Amino acid sequence: MSENPKDRDSGSGTAPAAGMIPLVPAPRPNRAARNVLRRLVQGEAPPTAPMNIVDRLAGSPYANLTIQVGKADESARKTIDFALRLAETMFRYGAGALEVETSIIAVTAALGLRNIEVDITNQSVIINYAHRDGVPITLLRVVRSWTNNYAGLVEVHELVTDVVSGGVTREEAYRRLDTIIKRSKPFPRWLVSVAEAVFAAAVVGVIGGSAFGMLVALLTILLAGQVARGLGKWRVPDFFVTAISSFIVTVVAVLCFILHVPLSPSVVVAGGILLLLPSGRLVSAVQDAINGFPVTAAGRFLSAFLTFGAIVAGIAVALVTGALFGADRLNVAEPIAASQPLYVQLPLVALATVAICIAEQTAVKLLLPTMVVAVAGYVAYFIGIELGLGGRFAPALAAVLVGILARVIALRLKAPQLVVAVPSIVFLLVGLSIFRAMFVMTLTPEDSVTGAVGIFNALIIILAVAAGVVLGDNMARPLTRGQGRQDRRRNRRR
Repeated sequence: MSENPKDRDSGSGTAPAAGMIPLVPAPRPNRAARNVLRRLVQGEAPPTAPMNIVDRLAGSPYANLTIQVGKADESARKTIDFALRLAETMFRYGAGALEVETSIIAVTAALGLRNIEVDITNQSVIINYAHRDGVPITLLRVVRSWTNNYAGLVEVHELVTDVVSGGVTREEAYRRLDTIIKRSKPFPRWLVSVAEAVFAAAVVGVIGGSAFGMLVALLTILLAGQVARGLGKWRVPDFFVTAISSFIVTVVAVLCFILHVPLSPSVVVAGGILLLLPSGRLVSAVQDAINGFPVTAAGRFLSAFLTFGAIVAGIAVALVTGALFGADRLNVAEPIAASQPLYVQLPLVALATVAICIAEQTAVKLLLPTMVVAVAGYVAYFIGIELGLGGRFAPALAAVLVGILARVIALRLKAPQLVVAVPSIVFLLVGLSIFRAMFVMTLTPEDSVTGAVGIFNALIIILAVAAGVVLGDNMARPLTRGQGRQDRRRNRRR
């Protein structure tokens, strides 16, 4: 008996006949699940869409900016002029490329210019503003001089923070920037000279020198500093000034060796040239490379290695000169291990940190916090060495701690992070390892392979320290996220 097709297609609840496949109704589309799947596959934005330049402020101290609504296009030229002068001042005072870029973006966005492009190298800044219906504006500013003025950099940071929070107009910002540029540095020249000498003496004490060695280093740096200032007045290039300074330091060590003074020549030279070593510049170069500024990083690397070359040249000339007068060839590049106990090293580290802050013209309010961060970083480095972490991982661990503390403390005191971080990592001695390797390659050609390996190891340590500071800065961002909102509320109450 055949089955009626109508009965098969009917909506009755009768069971299907044996051997027949039951029909399953088509599922309804789940729109929510489909949207979730699309987000997982495609992301929240098209993969080829350009990033808004204001998004570069994410994670920076200027992330929560207040845009001043007004006729931005009519005064675009004045706003860009102010941003360029601000950027030039920050570069002159020692700011990093990322900080300069975020400051430019934050200031121009707060003053109403959002469609800008910024191009930064280690000595020039270009800003292009191209409104959709207007004539494009492109301006360039070249940075032709540099100076140590961390106090001025702190004041510039405060100015940018006030502009971003909506508490300062462009005209008032112009006046404040002029005041910052014309203001004298916080410490006189004679105090800076004494601070540099005290720093060298403290370094000699930390790396195992005696009290007499500390005194010799202090007097040597005072002499070298006066010679360097005299050469600077004659517009002598920095390369030759650095070479002559290292020559003076080495000559003093050679004379002490000839006169049988109970001093270690390598300790005297290391303490004297640590002030000349571009350790902060090397770390800043690596930070610029990590943050996406390869041209700026390459320029700073070249400048740093030229400084190393000048130091090695000055030391080599001094050693050859000493050999002509009958002195034995000294090994001023032998590794130095700190032999002082920790309770002796820590006061010297604190003293040297305050001294280097004075030499860098740091604001008075940051002297004590920077000293605390440096001591904490050195304790972390000491513990890492004692635990057997090695000469590569221990500095990186200390740099992470320095990066975290520097960001938290600096932002609470309305200062950029590098003002606290750079003086705090000097005692990780990232520059001495490169100096030793370059010295071996220059004066002992038979050990050129050893020198090349030493340079490679030194670069690894520098990369570890710089990456540690950047990592610590990023790790501390959740701890400082509410700082910008507090500043905005404070400005609204005024």
